[in-house]
Amino acid sequence: MNMTRKEIEQKVNDFLVDEFEIEADKIQGGARLKEDLGIDSLDLVDLVVVVKKIFGFKINLEEMKDVRTLDDFYAYIERKTA
Repeated sequence: MNMTRKEIEQKVNDFLVDEFEIEADKIQGGARLKEDLGIDSLDLVDLVVVVKKIFGFKINLEEMKDVRTLDDFYAYIERKTA
């Protein structure tokens, strides 16, 4: 499933608004997942489920430890779906 970066960003942004009820104006590439978007360890469990459903792979939480910003997260998904 090869997607463009723009498609990945759109899908991620959509589910952050829909599933996590994050205000759309907070969703910017440099936003920090934890500090700016309020994604905590419990939300990570939901994130794993949503990413599996949308992108078809399971997030490896060990690999996610270096993911700090939304741009990092987009890049992580891009690498996994390439």
